[in-house]
Amino acid sequence: MTVRDAIQSVLSQYETGLTCQEITTQILKNNLYHFNTSDPKAIVRQELRRHCEGLDFPSAHPSKVFRIVSGERQEAIYSLLTSSTKGNVTINAAPSPITTIDDDSDLLPEEVIQKYYEIHKASIKAQLLDNILSNAPEFFEALVVKLLLSLGYGYDTEAGKVVGKSHDGGIDGIINEDKLGLDKIYIQAKRYKPSQKIGSKEVQAFVGAMKSVKKGVYITTSSFTHSAITFINTQQEKNISLIDGNTLTELMVRCRVGIKFLHAYDTYEIDSDFFETT
Repeated sequence: MTVRDAIQSVLSQYETGLTCQEITTQILKNNLYHFNTSDPKAIVRQELRRHCEGLDFPSAHPSKVFRIVSGERQEAIYSLLTSSTKGNVTINAAPSPITTIDDDSDLLPEEVIQKYYEIHKASIKAQLLDNILSNAPEFFEALVVKLLLSLGYGYDTEAGKVVGKSHDGGIDGIINEDKLGLDKIYIQAKRYKPSQKIGSKEVQAFVGAMKSVKKGVYITTSSFTHSAITFINTQQEKNISLIDGNTLTELMVRCRVGIKFLHAYDTYEIDSDFFETT
């Protein structure tokens, strides 16, 4: 069952509709879909809005199965789009998100754009994490090598490779910074659930597995314990960077790894120099 199927299953039981949070709660309560993210509401909201009649934005899906029936609770209420309701969309049925959130009233338009851009990015990052955790560990190992190459590490785009279980010591990937392989970066990739943190024992084992290699990157979809971070920051033998799930998805967005560019919005300000009189 997909997320959209789960939403439809829930809404089929509530003719008057539900908010996004209420739909998410029902999906979790009835175990209709397993979310690999700490923010399942973001996943549900994305599916609702993309398939909602009357909403048109770059990533909106042409197939519409939901509609907004009310915004009286300062939140949109969604219901299933049926043959009898299709096309019956009014202005009041789909209020602007800006007008339904009280604390936006004092913001400048460009501030509102920035705020909703950050909300959009947070939603994309949640979806990235969900997709990573839904794939095999081997997929994640290949992803982190591709990401580091996209960040500019390695002598060219073919400088990285996944080694996984074939490498003695548990190293998952290697990036050569020169063509002769004299300078290397070792990679450890752990595809863990957000609640499963990486401890000091794991990072110590990584340091040991690096042997004579001085540079390393430990990447996880979860996070690191305080003791793990302290160990890496205080040890002086290796130069190691720790990348948690939030930083991972931030870098993926920045490098456009696993996402596609859809649309850009320009913002403007008055050119005061143009209007100055001499």
